[in-house]
Formats: sequence, C-alpha cells, structure tokens
Amino acid sequence: MTTKKSSNTKVATVGRRKRAVARVRLSTGKGAITINERQLSTQNSIILEPLQLVDLTDKVDVSVKVLGGGKVGQCGAIRHGIARALAEFDPETRATLKKAGLLTRDPREKERKKPGLKRARRAPQWAKR
Repeated sequence: MTTKKSSNTKVATVGRRKRAVARVRLSTGKGAITINERQLSTQNSIILEPLQLVDLTDKVDVSVKVLGGGKVGQCGAIRHGIARALAEFDPETRATLKKAGLLTRDPREKERKKPGLKRARRAPQWAKR
C-alpha cells in the first residue's frame, strides 16, 4: 500500500555505517541541510549524492543528528539515512536509489582484536634466529 505522500510530508529515518548512527528528518522546503544543528558549509558529495541522484536538492529540507564513529562513517550514515528518507518520502525514487546501491547498509565493521596478536590480524614480529 504505497501511496504518494502529500506536499507537507515529514519523514524520519535512521542511517548507519560502521559505528555511526544518523537520525534523519526530511521535509519539503528550499534545500537547507542541517547536521547537528549546524548548516552544511561545504558541498560534501557523499552526503548530497542521494539528493542529486533524484534531483531533489532544492526541494527538501534535511535535518540530521549523527552520533558515534569518525568522519567517513558519519558521512556514510547520513547518506544512508537520506536515501532511506527519500525512498519513503517519494516511492517513485526508490528504484533509482536501489539501483545506485544507496539503500543497502554497508555491512563492514571493524574486526575485533584477538589475544596474542597486536591487532585483529597483525602478529608480533617473529625472528627465525
């Protein structure tokens, strides 16, 4: 039962990447993007990719709260959240976003450190003699 949303629709979704979690709110507007209550100052291509793909950059406002992870993980989480929000906001864009791979959560996580090793797989240096 997918129906076209009305023009004043507000959508809330969650995006994840590595250890980062982004809570995304999307509504109709003029293209304002706010991340942790700060305006997006640079044109970050990773974050804007879903909006540019479906050509809604100037038609929706995006508000994001992101926690955890580093810069790359947070950017990926925001991108994932925006893509999910757009798919819910306008069901016709879902096929385009899915084909670009933006609706799929990246499953790669940091591998845990094992006992006896320096890192996950890095063994201590070994001398033959």
